[in-house]
Amino acid sequence: MQTSDPASQPNPPSSHPATQSRPATLADFQGFDDHHPPDPKLIDACVHCGFCLTTCPSYRVLGTEMDSPRGRIYLMDAIEEGKAPLSEASVQHFDTCLGCLACTTACPSGVQYDKLIAAMRPQIERNYSRSLPDRLLRRLIFSLFPYPERLRLLLGPLGIYQKSGLQKLVRSLGWLKQISPQLAAMESLLPQVSLKSFQNSIPTLIPAQGKQRYRVGMILGCVQRLFFPDVNEATVRVLTANGCEVVVPPTQGCCSALPAHQGQEQQAQAIARQMIDSFEGTNVDFIIINAAGCGHTLKEYGHILQDDPLYREKAKAFASKVRDVQEFLVTVGLTAPLSPLQEQPLTLVYHDACHLLHGQKISVPPRQLLQQIPGVQLREPIDGALCCGSAGVYNMLQPEVAAELGQQKAQNLLNTGAQMIASPNPGCSLQIKKHMPDAGKNLAIMHPIELLDYSIRGVQL
Repeated sequence: MQTSDPASQPNPPSSHPATQSRPATLADFQGFDDHHPPDPKLIDACVHCGFCLTTCPSYRVLGTEMDSPRGRIYLMDAIEEGKAPLSEASVQHFDTCLGCLACTTACPSGVQYDKLIAAMRPQIERNYSRSLPDRLLRRLIFSLFPYPERLRLLLGPLGIYQKSGLQKLVRSLGWLKQISPQLAAMESLLPQVSLKSFQNSIPTLIPAQGKQRYRVGMILGCVQRLFFPDVNEATVRVLTANGCEVVVPPTQGCCSALPAHQGQEQQAQAIARQMIDSFEGTNVDFIIINAAGCGHTLKEYGHILQDDPLYREKAKAFASKVRDVQEFLVTVGLTAPLSPLQEQPLTLVYHDACHLLHGQKISVPPRQLLQQIPGVQLREPIDGALCCGSAGVYNMLQPEVAAELGQQKAQNLLNTGAQMIASPNPGCSLQIKKHMPDAGKNLAIMHPIELLDYSIRGVQL
């Protein structure tokens, strides 16, 4: 897909020898380029104990050492020392990493794998030439998904595709999977297009109900605003019901999570600058986000723009105000009264999104909020800390691994016997919903903030 916006293009390959058409050799390879390579000190911090192995979703599916955090750190070390090339064989091991960061939680030595993989991916995008099909797929993804207005243009055709019966026909024939498993995975994750998807239903300023306690900004997200508008509307209602004036800058775009997580450095920086500019002068106390993956990236703006002298301090100031909505509400406390969601007790299972649990270290607050709703009983799944396989666009780029993880997650959630699933991230919700039939049953999936909104308004399920 062509676009005139340079920020929407993947990072161009450099003139590094590893990007030439002939296969790279050790004689050619000179190590990483000098723009923020993986820090050798962080690499050396790994003592190769293996505690990360059982927590790593790609290792559990693929079972190979080089598809584990320890193996990837070995490989980074070899590349840094010029003992291994940045070739197709090495890149594929980094591509299988979901970036779930479970290894950083599990590591007894405190190895900062999150910083290592974040530095590794831009090196790959600058210094390795991917195959033509892979480049085209990535260009499609990164020229479309981080731009809500471009996505909005596709809503009409997507709605016709879903309502006309064409989607059922395409899926029944199975030819798309034979042509491209990645495109088939993308199609299988399509959420339902609703009339709300076409509307901008949230005003730019919503007053607090009762006495104002805080003035907060709210980020709408990309997939969230188009395909999960009910979550954003519920977030506004919950915030205002608890004494918050909500500011929603109309110029805001993507948070930059998708390009940032896949090493599209220049694009991520451009999008981050736009987000910071959109909140300039709003004088908000906090900036609220209701999607786990977005929140993790927003809190990393200081790192993403560390080399920008004009935005470095702005980025740090912005990131210091970012709060996940559940984190925020538990900190400031609920003032609105809550009512039961149904006459009988409601058993819920809460799904831990990786970038909330491992990235932002937020685990207890969502559970605390849900348990404040009268009649709610929480159940915990087996392997709750294991990634569901969504991981941004991972389930589109690595569909086979993602599918196995999605099936495991759906089955583990169902095995709790809960009546409903609470999921704090749109990508996770889509992934779990896709694989729920494989587990033999369909359960409703709602964002915790939607359940809280129902409880505040006295709406029963």
